[in-house]
Amino acid sequence: MAGRINDDDVKAVRDAVPIDAVVSEYLQLRNAGGGNLKGLCPFHDEKSPSFQVSPGKGLFHCFGCQEGGDTIAFVMKIDHLTFSETVERLAAKAGITLRYEEGGYNPSHQRGERIRLVEAHKIAADFYREQLNGPEAEIGRRFLAERGFDQDAAAHFGVGYSPAGWDHLTRYLRGKGFSDKELISSGISQDGRRGPVDRFRGRLMWPISDTSGDIVGFGARRLRDDDNGPKYLNTPETSIYKKSQVLYGIDLAKKDIAKASRAVVVEGYTDVMACHLAGVTTAIATCGTAFGNDHIKILRRLLMDNGSARVIFTFDGDAAGQKAALRAFEDDQKFAAETYIAIAPDNMDPCDLRLAKGDDAVRDLVEPRTPLFEFALRQIVGRYDLETPAGRAAALDEAAAVVAKIKTSSVQREVAVQLAGFVGILDQEFVVHRVNQLAQWARGRGERGPAPGKPSRGGAPQHQIQAPTAPPGPALNLRSPAHRTERELLKLALQKPALVSPAFDAYGIDEFTAPPYAAVRQCIAEAGGAEMGVAETRDYLVQVLDATPDDTVRKLVTELAVEVFHGKSIDETYAGEHLVKVRLRAVDRRIDDVQSSLARLGSNVAPDHLAAAQNEVWVLQQYAQSLRSHGAAAL
Repeated sequence: MAGRINDDDVKAVRDAVPIDAVVSEYLQLRNAGGGNLKGLCPFHDEKSPSFQVSPGKGLFHCFGCQEGGDTIAFVMKIDHLTFSETVERLAAKAGITLRYEEGGYNPSHQRGERIRLVEAHKIAADFYREQLNGPEAEIGRRFLAERGFDQDAAAHFGVGYSPAGWDHLTRYLRGKGFSDKELISSGISQDGRRGPVDRFRGRLMWPISDTSGDIVGFGARRLRDDDNGPKYLNTPETSIYKKSQVLYGIDLAKKDIAKASRAVVVEGYTDVMACHLAGVTTAIATCGTAFGNDHIKILRRLLMDNGSARVIFTFDGDAAGQKAALRAFEDDQKFAAETYIAIAPDNMDPCDLRLAKGDDAVRDLVEPRTPLFEFALRQIVGRYDLETPAGRAAALDEAAAVVAKIKTSSVQREVAVQLAGFVGILDQEFVVHRVNQLAQWARGRGERGPAPGKPSRGGAPQHQIQAPTAPPGPALNLRSPAHRTERELLKLALQKPALVSPAFDAYGIDEFTAPPYAAVRQCIAEAGGAEMGVAETRDYLVQVLDATPDDTVRKLVTELAVEVFHGKSIDETYAGEHLVKVRLRAVDRRIDDVQSSLARLGSNVAPDHLAAAQNEVWVLQQYAQSLRSHGAAAL
């Protein structure tokens, strides 16, 4: 069993890998002010960005779901890794060799499961690429050449070849130290009569990477007539490969998708290759499954759901493509982006189109023209004879039921008006009324009906109205001036300790009236106080986080450590004002407590106790007056 990772090495890993670089592998980040960045949270579904990253402090926090922490916590959460697995993965990225407390360096068989499986896939991908150059793979090279892909194109996309023998790769990976259990778990091998054999044999191979760039699976294309398997065979579901959660080409396309606020969804591996080589570098594809909710979440985080975002689907115009378009339209409203469909002449896919008409034709194909909702409704309406009243009525009934599912009333009405034109019904209000009836009936059955928020298809941002939910953890009354001031002072102590040190460290826990804020104040004290943060902010924050008693306080610390300040100029004057306000309220509370105690005792108070209490009140009143007159200088 591997020992505990050396603390200094953990710190080195934390410092070496910038949190914004890691988070940017999963979502688009934009400037949030104050040196912070923001994006759509990868841990919960949201319409506007509440996820913030503070590169200077190495922390993230979501103000929607309250998740927060450092780089290690982010990777642990998003990739479902243990602490050790995460540190090992980040260490490999930073080129840091880890030491273990029980002595020696970490042998490969002791590393975490995900890291081992990803490493097996990387070695397998290298193996397949080398095999593509051999004589047996001539059929694979010919397949690529016939589709317009040369050796450089194959190398760019990591295309390889799996030998036709039973266990070439399995034996190769065994020689690299992988166990049979690991090979089966990875999906690279499968059980045979005499042990594991290669899952993919005699096929052209495409490596499939996740958003971070780790290879997690393969897509394999049949090449020979005597291969009785499916045309395309993908890696089975494993602990690291979920086909509903991966998009082929996302590792290559993610930066351009974020930059251009545009994504092109195609149907196959060669279509992605053709698009990228033609200059459409935002193309991605699903891996043997329909485009669904999890795929939408991946794209939304990259597109940031701004009003100019575009998603273009390139479905075929045949029956299967029409069915796929209707299914995509069902999920259309989960985007704030505009959705379009692109169909090439003669129903050619992008790969065939590039071969027939060149790169320009591919680039022209994916220019947004036909909104997805329009295409989907025209496909429904086109199945009926619109020359007859009965045909128009039947078309309206089917299409209106689809329009009624649109959750936003303004969009629902606009699409209903267009539906009237598609069907050929002059009375637009009749169609609008019919759609409303169906929507109300659906709500009566407990289904979601229209809700205000999504704009017309002109492109304004979407703002969904949702019932507020209480965040986990202790409740805070942010309408309270005292709580607001205490919160701001704690933010100063965590983010800009030099502005409040050393005065802050003399503040007692009881000067913070909100219990959660008192808990944070306690953590700062246990970490050595704000004065410790003046020299090295990142180590200081790590020590504060280490002092937290539970996840609730830990999340509040990360929240306060990245939250933007309310003031315009965050300087010594601003810090002094908040130091004075918190102290002054504490002094006033103490005066009230003493006077209330004397009032309750009345004439029963002992003379010496009365004198001491009156003296304390007088001293406190003088101190309060000094604070009001001289501000931070009186602290």
